[in-house]
Amino acid sequence: MDLTATAADLAAAASDVARLLPARVLDPVLAGLVLRADPHGVELAGNDREHAVRLTRPATVHTEGAVLVPARPLAETLRGLADHQVRLVVEGSRLAVRTQSARFALPLLDLAAHPGVLPLPPLAGRAPGAALAGALAAVSTAASKDDALPVFTGVRVHAAGERLELICTDRYRMAFASLPWSGGALDVLAPAAALAEVSRRFGGGEVAVHADADRVALAWAGGSASTALLAAPFPDDRARKLLEADAESTVLVEADVLAGAVRRAAPYSGPHGAVTIQVDDGELRVRGSDPQAGESEESVKASVDGNRLTKSFQARYLADALRAFGGGRVELRIRDGLRSTVLTCDAGEDGVELTYLVVPLRTP
Repeated sequence: MDLTATAADLAAAASDVARLLPARVLDPVLAGLVLRADPHGVELAGNDREHAVRLTRPATVHTEGAVLVPARPLAETLRGLADHQVRLVVEGSRLAVRTQSARFALPLLDLAAHPGVLPLPPLAGRAPGAALAGALAAVSTAASKDDALPVFTGVRVHAAGERLELICTDRYRMAFASLPWSGGALDVLAPAAALAEVSRRFGGGEVAVHADADRVALAWAGGSASTALLAAPFPDDRARKLLEADAESTVLVEADVLAGAVRRAAPYSGPHGAVTIQVDDGELRVRGSDPQAGESEESVKASVDGNRLTKSFQARYLADALRAFGGGRVELRIRDGLRSTVLTCDAGEDGVELTYLVVPLRTP
């Protein structure tokens, strides 16, 4: 194999493949990156038997072929190059990375032992890339990071007519997004973190969603990625009713302004990480209190309709929820007692409808 390509373009693709593969695996072959050169350019692929990714980039191919090399060392080598062009050429048992003034050599791994990248599952439908990326970034913050309960680490991807619905929950918060969809039936539970990471690679075009009983895959111009589905059943749809409940007080506020106040109160949130939101006439009062760190109070202008209420929340949960609505106004539907608070907004220009639920803290 012998090819010449743009160094920055190749470095970005190699880094993306390496980032989507696990940092530690028992079999070094699974930490490898497959380079395949043909007249159409170069393909970079990886597969750890759970996640798989395939990216294509333009290249001038002098000799066709395929090799397997350690993914992270290749990505780091390419990322450190200052030259515009780079040449990759097989030299014996090494892959040489050449520029005008430097040469690096990586060992070749056993390509025959690599599982390869399976063809994509059947096509289920298509969604706008920017809308899907934004929705996945927003809802994935409500997914659990605890692998002991895999069901709560997932995002349910459900097609309902002309809308694609995404929902995540870790039992203390819940996020629900709906966006335009063109396709058939779809109902899968996939790792939320994996899909959110993949979505950062989308361009401005459409994304094709492929799925079968075992995998879900996303394909866009220049690449595709797939992941194994979670086997656990997702919580019952009755959970969605929590997103539609009536409120004692409705507050309309700039999301970024309130998020900033919550962020500034966080250092005073105490051992439980709690901030208090008090609904007053025409404003919200954001408070933090800790016997050791001290206390804070900040007023944020808001449109208030309803009763005066005071609620306490985990600062990081509330900050994650507000970040999902960044750049616009958010409506808080606040209910009395320990009932959850719902955050929502009007659909954006991309057609995404987003609703976020946060469970309050019990206060003395």
